[in-house]
Amino acid sequence: MIIDIQHVTWRREQLTLLKDVSWQVAPGEHWALLGLNGSGKTTLLNLVNGYFWPSEGAVSVLGRRFGEVDLRELRKEIGWVSTSLQEKLYASDRTQHIVISGKHATIGLYERVTDEELDFARELMAKLGCAHLWDREFRTCSQGEKQKLLIARALMAKPRILILDEPCNGLDLFSRERLLASIKDLAGSEDAPTLIYVTHHTEEILPAFTHALLIRDGEVVRSGRTEDVLTTDGLSAFFESPVAVEKHGERVYVRVAE
Repeated sequence: MIIDIQHVTWRREQLTLLKDVSWQVAPGEHWALLGLNGSGKTTLLNLVNGYFWPSEGAVSVLGRRFGEVDLRELRKEIGWVSTSLQEKLYASDRTQHIVISGKHATIGLYERVTDEELDFARELMAKLGCAHLWDREFRTCSQGEKQKLLIARALMAKPRILILDEPCNGLDLFSRERLLASIKDLAGSEDAPTLIYVTHHTEEILPAFTHALLIRDGEVVRSGRTEDVLTTDGLSAFFESPVAVEKHGERVYVRVAE
């Protein structure tokens, strides 16, 4: 299993933020993680990365069981892209240096850049449709362009798992669709890592995401193949309110039922 979480509960002080969560991700699967704000999505991701330790239950990632593995080494095989990272990067850095810094997991570059690193950064930027940004200052890029660069940065380390944590936040409709098109191409590539796409918008869940997990109040409400999970009955139960599900081009749109 790529991810194997068995009956995990996580508590902080008097709060139980995850309760009896089980989740398995097999090789070849890409997952969408759907939940409203405060549902426990970020807590679950912190467990996968080994930043949080389960209060109860067992966690294995990439076949390595927590308690028997050096988590610092494990994290090198997991890429995590979030909008919060943008604020930590140096706005005046050149785009290719932003990308290359992902290999070293640093903010800024402190090593001499090799021709091999430059070539790989150029390849990744081309794959994500942002090669035209080469040698630009990071601050001159749009929000959508910055997200593509952050994905390229995460891929620089050749991770086996890539977590995309609400990457479309703050994007307009057209920027969102351009970013989703790049993610679709990435998911379809032969050497793609296992993708975990985190969102609270069903319409962002592309057909490339074979499976979906619904989490609410720290508990898994439903998980399985995407077409079996994102149904009218399933989402109405998940949102605890009647919703209507409409499919357009294999993507699911939800509206409040009248």
